[in-house]
Amino acid sequence: MINLFEEFKQEREERINSNGTNTALVDAAKAFNIESNKAKYSYNFSWMGRPIIQYPQDMIAMQEIIWEVKPDLIIETGIAHGGSLVYYASLLEVIGNGQVLGIDIDVRAHNRKAIEEHPMKKRIEIIEGSALDEKVIDQVKQFAEGKNKILVCLDSNHTHAHVLEELKLYSPFVSLNSYIVVFDTIVEDLPEGYLPGRAWSVGDNPKTAVYEFLKENDQFVIDKSIDNKLLISVTPHGYLKRVK
Repeated sequence: MINLFEEFKQEREERINSNGTNTALVDAAKAFNIESNKAKYSYNFSWMGRPIIQYPQDMIAMQEIIWEVKPDLIIETGIAHGGSLVYYASLLEVIGNGQVLGIDIDVRAHNRKAIEEHPMKKRIEIIEGSALDEKVIDQVKQFAEGKNKILVCLDSNHTHAHVLEELKLYSPFVSLNSYIVVFDTIVEDLPEGYLPGRAWSVGDNPKTAVYEFLKENDQFVIDKSIDNKLLISVTPHGYLKRVK
């Protein structure tokens, strides 16, 4: 008997693989990525009442990863309004296990209040401080103790130096076959001078940090199947899977 679901998955995999060589589709996605970033497209969405400031495509990818890995702990640097913390926590709530740990150098009082009053707060913990601070890392180690499956998301300061240091500090927490996801690698693919007033730009951003990190660390690889699947994303080459 033909397993129709397995047949569907095979067709999907073949289609995703072919996306990378579909020039018209890749070009269309690139044009949308540039124009949508200019229009602050990621600011249009919320999850369970909290602004999420992410592309829906990336959040679908995160849902697939979380469902597959079923992490005991999700660590995220960069909180903003807390939408992604709530999103990850809601997925863990459905799974029935796990905790989200958010880290930010400046947690605004109104955002903290909204997160602490949210129904998903029971799965969320917050550390205020620099993700690179040794004292913060010590607290993260305490949260990670005894956890078998850990997923990490980096979405704070987007300069090369900061992200590279985050990669070095947080990658050891990631469990085998899980991910460290580096958001806003799209900066490298945007036109020069596209982000005036920002500390990061072409040549100095999360993607350049990813490339530098991978030169020195063979435990992680870029999961290009996710890139080919999404095409529209702020995280190209940012989905790093631990394979060793």
